Amino acid sequence: MIDLVRQWADQNSGSRNLPGLEQMLALLQTGFAVLGGTMETKELPPETLVTPEGTLRRMPLGKALRIRKRPEAPVKVFLGIHYDTVYAADHAFQRCEPPDENRLRGPGVADAKGGLAVMLKALEALEASPWKENLGWEVLINPDEEIGSPGSAHLLAEAARRNDVGLVFEPAFADGSLVRARKGSGNFHVVIRGRAAHAGRDPESGRNAINALAQFIVDLNALFAGETGIILNVANVKGGGPANMVPDLALCTFNVRVEAADDQRKVLAGVAALTAKIDALDGIFMETYGGFGRPPKLLDDRTVALFEHVAQCAQELGIPIKWVDSGGASDGNILSAAGLPTIDSLGVRGAHLHSPEEYLKVDSLTERAKLTALLLMKHASGEIRPADAARRG
Repeated sequence: MIDLVRQWADQNSGSRNLPGLEQMLALLQTGFAVLGGTMETKELPPETLVTPEGTLRRMPLGKALRIRKRPEAPVKVFLGIHYDTVYAADHAFQRCEPPDENRLRGPGVADAKGGLAVMLKALEALEASPWKENLGWEVLINPDEEIGSPGSAHLLAEAARRNDVGLVFEPAFADGSLVRARKGSGNFHVVIRGRAAHAGRDPESGRNAINALAQFIVDLNALFAGETGIILNVANVKGGGPANMVPDLALCTFNVRVEAADDQRKVLAGVAALTAKIDALDGIFMETYGGFGRPPKLLDDRTVALFEHVAQCAQELGIPIKWVDSGGASDGNILSAAGLPTIDSLGVRGAHLHSPEEYLKVDSLTERAKLTALLLMKHASGEIRPADAARRG
């Protein structure tokens, strides 16, 4: 498993590195071929981006890999994780270091190439078991999770509707904790256009786009100040030029995290109202793009029951486990919103994600593969019966 993770992590697969994603996809096709099943690549629709000029541009994405086996089985399990990373092709962090004690440091080793290895080995164990014929499974490995899954979200939602249980292999925390609930996440892009003019000779004929954007940002922060379920982060601001020119273009990007669907609706209504307010200023034109790509991942009775099954498997294996809520979002949010009870942190134990210090704990590779394999075998043997499968039966 260490060798597999090192091979995959040494292949750059930054979300926008299309050649690197293509090479990584080929490695995955080779690695997952041992499972059998029907393997296919899925073209994704392009992502719409806001350019620095305030226009929209369609950007191509990598391909998703889907594998299905025994779709007619009485119990159906979805397993998924992404193969893209946050490390671009020109990032300094490109190679794994040799394992040191119980750590393997490298780009994407925890998030989420270690999770890919865990998923593969757990399925190999299931396929070697006497109960495999009772369980059908579907794997989706997507290339765009780190940028919000803009192209693969519909594939995830479709898979959620035809399976009974969802397992996602995002990393666990370094202490082994698994994620319980997750906040929803939305990315928004603001484009404000004003009117250029000479700042000294003719300032009154100009309309300052930066001033309008500053007003919007102040109002936005004020609108959600004190809202305990809402986290706002204005992350990027651009605009302007020479100091003697009234700027006619300003842009910003902001992220919002919410705990509940009501918070999401409140944010959308508030952003729409502020957009209308700024757009109504004389000579100012404002547009807002984006939205919530990942709704909040909440707990229902079926998900709580799945948590309890995982905890029982962990106890039988002597693996200490606990649950924590997270402000980070994942594809588990999409699956959960589509109605699939989902555990989305079954990957390796690790830390310092999205940084040059990212590492996984080596002993968690087999530990987490065993945990998932036991969970799958209990479903296949009938010891665990998912609520959806019970209703269908």
